[in-house]
Order: sequence, then structure tokens, then C-alpha cells
Amino acid sequence: MATKEMTLEQSRELDELLERARAAQKILETYDQERIDRLCQKVAWSVYNKKAWAMLTDMGIAEGGLGDPVSRLNKRGKIKGILRDALRQKSVGVIEEDPAKGIVKYAKPVGIIGSLVPTTNPDLTPGGQAIYAIKARDAIIFSPHPRTKKTTYKCVEMMREALREEGAPEDILLCITQPSIPMTHALMARSDLVIATGGRPMVKAAYSSGTPAYGSGAGNATMIFDETADVVEACHNTMISKTSDYGSGCSADGNLVVHSSIYDAVLRQLEAEGGYFADAAQREMLGKVMWDQEGHRLSDTVAIPPQKLAQAAGFTIPEDRKFIFVEGDGIAPEKKFCQEKLTTLLAVHKYEGEFENALDMMRSIYDIGGKGHSVGIYSFNDEHIHRLGLAAPVSRIMVRQPQSKANAGSATNGMPMTSSMSCGTWGGNIVSENISLKHYMNTTWVSRPIPMDMPSNEELFGSFYDPALEA
Repeated sequence: MATKEMTLEQSRELDELLERARAAQKILETYDQERIDRLCQKVAWSVYNKKAWAMLTDMGIAEGGLGDPVSRLNKRGKIKGILRDALRQKSVGVIEEDPAKGIVKYAKPVGIIGSLVPTTNPDLTPGGQAIYAIKARDAIIFSPHPRTKKTTYKCVEMMREALREEGAPEDILLCITQPSIPMTHALMARSDLVIATGGRPMVKAAYSSGTPAYGSGAGNATMIFDETADVVEACHNTMISKTSDYGSGCSADGNLVVHSSIYDAVLRQLEAEGGYFADAAQREMLGKVMWDQEGHRLSDTVAIPPQKLAQAAGFTIPEDRKFIFVEGDGIAPEKKFCQEKLTTLLAVHKYEGEFENALDMMRSIYDIGGKGHSVGIYSFNDEHIHRLGLAAPVSRIMVRQPQSKANAGSATNGMPMTSSMSCGTWGGNIVSENISLKHYMNTTWVSRPIPMDMPSNEELFGSFYDPALEA
């Protein structure tokens, strides 16, 4: 990533922010669990309440030009879920004891976190991360995306006001006002931990900063519909996933892999759910505006309504259509429609015969892009679900759930609530799980002696053990 030097003004701003954050964190570190939890509740409510969130939603969409005002309003539920998870855990003093192993664990703050905020979630990312950071007794400095910097700054200021009202140091939460690539690089290099939520170049820069970092990976969310799928439920959930914030999330369904026995019924039901079935000629037109000649996705098509997407491609669709779907034109590196889309466009691929054929198609899709992120399945066949669990090179698998609502945690599954999803080494990340409270803390293990715990050589080495070689 090419960079220029920071301006003198930017350098002074960063110096000041780091100094203020360090001083505030030292105070926060002295608070007991009860006060920490109260601050989490106060800060969460300051952005979760409907009046505040509606204002931030409107501001973010107006400033960034991306997203759906209706479904983005619903994203505030993630703030509630993150608060739920945070309040259920300890983060001060002893957080875990295992008498049998003589282990006691103590939570310690990380210090200063540098957070890289994506333009698609200029409010959700700082809102959710602030809860976890406060719970862990960290300070956090947000580096907003330049496209939505005012929205992120406003969100942070609202949370800072909540801290002031509680008599806590507001500088626990800070935001860069003049974001730039060199300033973001400097923040990452001087923080104690980096959390990078966004595109692959941003994550790569975080891992190259010399500071411990958690990153997210690219998605190419795919759903398998086997012959046992409830077509109505599956297609309804696909509509929910595909239309949420105009498909801007990396968890939004991009590919359906559908068994031939239900394929025609799925196409009909997708139309019943508000999908527009683009024919082969229209698919070709869509391909020309979605990707350039080298196969790179064009940013002008990200997170736009299906009517605008169709218009850009050169045709029109009815105003009541919620998304566009096409039949897949094959799964191969040179085929465009099996790639990540990040908009209101969906590809449907048919598989014949055995479930292994669906698994082969799934593997091929992730070899092209999105490995490490997520896959889903609509099935009531536990063997199929188990085989997918064994085979899929992803960090999370959703069973009969809309991925865009479920991957990052929901009230109806046990996934940790988050706005940042790591994708393991498949996706260039260090962990393969949702970034949540435990990742915001250091842990001290205190070990006391226990009775000898070592099996005999015969038990350990089995038939390979030869006493004669030990003589």
C-alpha cells in the first residue's frame, strides 16, 4: 500500500490522542467490575436507543452513499447482543478457576487499541468495539474511513458524552479527525493492539504494522440447499441475507448451490420473495458493470438497490423487486458470478446427484475466493451437515439461518456477538473465530502445584514403547 508522510498537523493530532488515551486507560484500569459494567451499559444505550441510531444511520448513508436505510436501522440489535455477551463475562480480577489443574486466570487490559473502521459500518463498528474495549478496561482510538469520517466521529462523540455523564474519562474513546493512510499506519504502529475490520489491503497493513493485530477476511458467502431443504424457509432467509443493507456485508448470500430436485422450485420461490430473475443476456450485461476486464469487482456497484444495478447494466426491473438473481455460468477462476458480489445480486448453481457433488462445488467456490469466512446449509440431514462441517474451509457454518444475520451472532444462535469476523489462516488471519471480549484482554495464568499428572510410558507410547531401548 503506497503511503505518503503525515502532515505536521496530523502528527501532532496523533501524538495528542495517544497521550490522552494512555492517561484515560490508566484511570479505567482502576475501576471495579460493577463500575465497568455500568459504563458498558451507559455507552451502549447512548448509541442503541432508536433516536440516536436513526440519526447515525441517516448520517452514514448520506455521507457514504452506501446502504439501505431500513435494514441498516436493524443493525442496532448487534449493539444489544454485544452488551449481552459482555455483561455475562468477568473482566476484572479472577475470571476463571480450575482447581483440578491448579490454575487461576486473571484478566488484564491490553492498553490502547487502534481500530480501523470500514465505510459500510461507520457506527456499528465503533459502537460494538467500544463496549468490549471498556469491558476489558482498554482505551480505543478509532481511525474512520475517510468516506464516512463524520459519522464515525459523531458516534464516538455521543459515547464520550455518555462517559462524561458517568464521571469517567471520556478519552477512553477517541477518534482521528483527519484520517489518511499514513496516519492509520502510524496509529497501528504505536497502539498495543490493532483490530482491522475491512478490506484485505487494510488487514494486510495491520498485520504488517509490527503490532499484534486481529483482522477479518474476505467473504463469498455460499448456501447449500440439499434435497431436504424447506424451500420456502430457505428462500425467505436468502432474501433477508441478500437484501440486508443492500448486500454490503461479506456475510450476505452470494451463491446458492441447489440440488436438482428442488432447483426449479427454488427459482420460483426466489421470485416470490421479491427476486428478479435476470436472463442470460441480462446476466452478461450485469457482468460487464460488476467486474472489469481483469475480473476485479467495480466499487460503483457495491451496496446499491437492484433497480440501480439493473439500470447501470442497461435494463430496467420493477420497483417492487428486492434483489437480482442469475443462474450461475460455471465455477472457475475465469467465471465471474461465483465470486464475491457485495451488492443485491445472487447466483444460483445447480448440483446433481450425491451430496458430495455439492461439497465439490463448495470447495471450488472457496478456492476462487472467500476461503475462511463462512458457508451455510439448508438441510434436515444431520449427516450432510456433519460432512459439510468436515469439508468446508471456513470458520463458521450456519445451519438453516440467514448468514448476514447469524454469522456475527444472533439471539437465536450461540455465536459470539461481534462486528469483526476473523477467518483463520485460510483468510490471512491469526484466529478463526468471532472477535469478542477475550480478544480485547490479556490473561495472567497463576499455577499452583498439583499431584503428579503423567501417564506411564506404556500408556503414552502404546505399542511403540520398547523398554529395552530405555535400559
